[in-house]
Amino acid sequence: MSSDRKISSKSVGDNIVAMRSNWSFAGDTADNFDAHIRRSVPFYEAGHELVCQLSDFFVRSGSNCYELGTSTGELLGKLVNYNSHKAKVRWTGVDSVEAMIDKARKSLVHFSNVELQVGDVADFDFRPSDFVVSYYCMQFVPPQQRQEIFNRIYESLNWGGAFVMFEKVRAPDARFQDIATALYDDFKRTQGYSDEEILSKSRSLRGVLEPYTSDANRQYLRRAGFQDITTVMKYVCFEGFLAIK
Repeated sequence: MSSDRKISSKSVGDNIVAMRSNWSFAGDTADNFDAHIRRSVPFYEAGHELVCQLSDFFVRSGSNCYELGTSTGELLGKLVNYNSHKAKVRWTGVDSVEAMIDKARKSLVHFSNVELQVGDVADFDFRPSDFVVSYYCMQFVPPQQRQEIFNRIYESLNWGGAFVMFEKVRAPDARFQDIATALYDDFKRTQGYSDEEILSKSRSLRGVLEPYTSDANRQYLRRAGFQDITTVMKYVCFEGFLAIK
C-alpha cells in the first residue's frame, strides 16, 4: 500500500493534525481554532464586524438571539458587547463540540446574559427570536438535515427577524470552480501554509465540509419561507447571506 493510501494524521497547519475524511473541531483543533480560522478564511474578522453592524437592525431590548456553531465564542462575545446598551437581550450559543463550548464558557464567563449549550443544531429547540447567526456552520451539517434546520430557524424568528448565514460556496460551473479553488489555494499560501498542509486540509474535509452554490443556499432559504434574501459580503468562494422573515 502506498503512503498516500495509508490512514494517518497529517499536519494542516497551526499545530492541528487531521486524518483523511475525518476533520474534527475537537482536541487540537479547539485549542488552535482561532489562529487557524483567521488564516483560513479571507476577511474573517471583517465578517464579524459586519455581523455586529447588521445586528443594529434586528436586536432590540428583550430580544432572544442565537449563534449556531459558536465555537470558542469569539463572535458571540463581540455581539454581546456591541449590543450591551440594549436591555434584557438574551444570547444563546450552540455548538456540538464540548471542547469548543468549554473555551467559550471561559471567554464569556463575565456575561450574565449568555447561555452556552452543547448540542446538535439539528435537534435544537429555538425560542421565539429576532436574530440568528450561523458563521461558517451550516456547511458542516449533513445535507439531509439542512432543510429542516432552515425551516426551524424560519419558524422561530419573529416577523421582521433575521437569519445571517456565512458559508463557503461552490461556483456555478466547473470552470469557475477551478478558478475559485486556485485563488483560494493562493490565498492560503500567502498566509504561510505549505502545499502539503493545503492538500492535507482538503483531504481531511472530504465528506465533512459540503458547500453548496449561492443559488442552492438561496433555494434552501426560500423553501423554509424566506422571501427577502440578499448577499451582504462576497469574496471568491465565501459569502454572507441576510434573510429576513
